[in-house]
Amino acid sequence: MSTTVVLGVPVPKMLPVTGTWTLPFAAYLMILSNRVVMHRVNSKKYMGETLSSDPSSISNEDPDALYLASRAHANFLENVPLAFIIAAVAELNGGNRKALNVAMGVLLALRVAHVEMGLKGKDTVGPGRPLGYFGTQAFLGGLAAYGAWLVKGYWGF
Repeated sequence: MSTTVVLGVPVPKMLPVTGTWTLPFAAYLMILSNRVVMHRVNSKKYMGETLSSDPSSISNEDPDALYLASRAHANFLENVPLAFIIAAVAELNGGNRKALNVAMGVLLALRVAHVEMGLKGKDTVGPGRPLGYFGTQAFLGGLAAYGAWLVKGYWGF
């Protein structure tokens, strides 16, 4: 599982697990980005986070579509890059590839649930919202702990 580069030197594929998951995560990010753009183009509101001129009018009962799309996009970008970094560190330090693949699949499901069954749910508080939030926090903490455990010998443990 290596690639030959200049001068015929074989270079191993260092991050096949995180590399595998870049496509589905990037595809979902593009969906979220396109939703923001769609609301901006349809409303001709190219600046700001809300369609309403009065930001205090935003409520769970009648959510502002642009604000909701912007928050879904931002929430994804607040969590997924760090998750990829932590997963890559674990993978580079010998993490179990099957376990990492399962973990990345779970993270994608959590992030999709957070938006599609949470923010877009009734009153923006569907069951996917807490599931996605707390699940992502557990993923970040759990995978970071796993990454630290993988290098425990470095610290003399």
